Amino acid sequence: MKTNNSTSFRDFYEDENNIAENERAKIEFEVDLIGKLIEIREQNGLTQAQLAQAAGMKQPALARLESLRTTPQIDTLFKVLTPLGYKLAIVPMEELGTTKGKA
Repeated sequence: MKTNNSTSFRDFYEDENNIAENERAKIEFEVDLIGKLIEIREQNGLTQAQLAQAAGMKQPALARLESLRTTPQIDTLFKVLTPLGYKLAIVPMEELGTTKGKA
């Protein structure tokens, strides 16, 4: 990552010269995914500790996942989403109302 005269993180992040488009897409995907996971956990009235126990993992591991301090692995996502009644799916972008990422 090169430095420049950006005045804020947002300025730095949005400058195409600082972060490659594919890396930006990965970051945005992870933020959206984990944001949705937190939203679902809270809608179900579960604490991190309760969800971690239901998923067979430790609360600090779930906290690291939710704070984006660790990259979510597929098997971990499966363990966390299953007790919430969700699964991962590959859906055409058109069904999501976006064409982001299309050439």
